[in-house]
Amino acid sequence: MIRLIDTALLDEVSAEARAAPRGRRNRNFHPRDDYPGHRLLNAIEPGSYIAPHRHLDPTKDETMVVLRGALGLVVFDDAGCVVQTQKVGAGGTAIAGTAANMDTARGVVGIDIAHGIWHTVFALESGTVFLEAKSGPYLPLTAAECAPWAPAENAAAAPDYLTGLRRLFP
Repeated sequence: MIRLIDTALLDEVSAEARAAPRGRRNRNFHPRDDYPGHRLLNAIEPGSYIAPHRHLDPTKDETMVVLRGALGLVVFDDAGCVVQTQKVGAGGTAIAGTAANMDTARGVVGIDIAHGIWHTVFALESGTVFLEAKSGPYLPLTAAECAPWAPAENAAAAPDYLTGLRRLFP
């Protein structure tokens, strides 16, 4: 089977994300959670919070390519200090840098995150959609993969924490 990733599909999954309580929606291309290769569209709206996390399994590196809109990527050290920020945009123009030094860069449309790296991403623009690829099967994050220094997704402090992260992207 061939599935086309076209504007109509991006519009559809974006509309589903806008209507979803968490402000995001996946469109999986893999047939089951236990499938060995996961490929999916991930539509995310501003205000949707993905708690900082890492994947400890050496087979769980993840790749994201922005198809529409823009993501903010924040990378942390083990203590929760920001060590890198990256704006990733579908247009190929983005701002790169670290928390201490933001430099202009061109052509950043995707990211590849190795296992063991503390990170989060969030939408900087409405209608943001990215293609994500990683190995399966799907497994919920373990306690060791959830950042102890950041609020959980549904915590009362999560919106303020996300606001602070968004300030890293002027």
